Amino acid sequence: MSRAFVNEDSAAAQASQPVERQVSAQPNYVTASGLAQLQAHVAALQAQHSEQSALGEGQDKQRLADIERDLRYFNQRLQSAQVVTPAISTEKVQIGSWVTFADEEDHQQRVQLVGEDQADAASQLINWASPLGKALLGTQVGDEVIWKRPAGDQMIEVVQIEADV
Repeated sequence: MSRAFVNEDSAAAQASQPVERQVSAQPNYVTASGLAQLQAHVAALQAQHSEQSALGEGQDKQRLADIERDLRYFNQRLQSAQVVTPAISTEKVQIGSWVTFADEEDHQQRVQLVGEDQADAASQLINWASPLGKALLGTQVGDEVIWKRPAGDQMIEVVQIEADV
């Protein structure tokens, strides 16, 4: 078929469709606060969708498509969420635990293991399935484990485990 017969409006519409967000294959474990964050995010997206839809002809079609894509993603994450029991043990690291660990030079760092959607390294919230999360999950105070990092493996020692309060 000749290129002259292609509907340019249809081709432009397809090109502007947002790429779907990839959903992780790992179990969607969340803390209670992580679930609340997901619910708040979905509510905010629904409000944005309503605002854009109410504009009628003046709506930003690309923005609306982006919001709809994000709504599909976060609704799916909300539906698949598995809330973990709050971490009350200080004997073994679990999702929700606050963990202080030391590297070989005795530099200490404190992190909390959380679900994927709640993770925020700047706030010391680490995805339980990340290399650091996997290294720490199930450990006890005094355990030494290898943290497999892109910059090179590092030996770390669990110094303290705190409950999620």
